[in-house]
Amino acid sequence: MPDMSAHQALTQLAPLAKELDENKVTPGVLGFVVFAVMAVGVWLLMKSMNRHMGKVDFEEAPEPAPAGASPKGAPRE
Repeated sequence: MPDMSAHQALTQLAPLAKELDENKVTPGVLGFVVFAVMAVGVWLLMKSMNRHMGKVDFEEAPEPAPAGASPKGAPRE
């Protein structure tokens, strides 16, 4: 009996699968336009970030000298 119910389910679902038109399952023009707008937006953001990072003037602070050490070039007592 279990084989019969599985067979009936498959025969009922097979026509539904044939009704699916493969041409309707595409992103279409709207999908392309959305993707193109997002790509242009990312490109503009990267250009802006590159311009702003070029303006940054970063100099690392020197490390503090240990407690018993004298600065370079200074004579020891």
